[in-house]
Amino acid sequence: MMKQLILTIFFGLALTFGANAQTAGSDAWTVNFEAAAAKAKAEHKPILMVFAGSDWCKPCIMLRKEVWESEPFKKYANNNLVLLELDFPRLKKNQLPAEQTKQNEALAAKYNQSGEFPLVVLTDENGNVIAKTGYKAGGPEKYIEHLKYIQRK
Repeated sequence: MMKQLILTIFFGLALTFGANAQTAGSDAWTVNFEAAAAKAKAEHKPILMVFAGSDWCKPCIMLRKEVWESEPFKKYANNNLVLLELDFPRLKKNQLPAEQTKQNEALAAKYNQSGEFPLVVLTDENGNVIAKTGYKAGGPEKYIEHLKYIQRK
């Protein structure tokens, strides 16, 4: 009986987190700020928020392909970051659910007032901004070093 309960809870959590996973390159990505904030607090990790235009912003698409989808970044992020993608697609076929759009717009009003894309915002576990950056060429290793550098500043 207890085994069944534990399995039920485990699969329920797996489905919940799976539903929040985005295709930004790793199962570790979420699109839900509350889930990211809770994970950041529980694991004492910074949140890496990415403001992206997945279907129109060329640097956003390049950052995804060159860095977010790479094995070195996935490994680094898994150990050091909580990943949150805040997408702003333009094509009708890619439109997000209304609740997600509302959340993304509210977070943009707080963290991306200038409307930059892509904008990568590192916050501490309480949502306080540590640093902001964007696309940097050079591949995942250089980007990881860049993230480490801006966190130390």
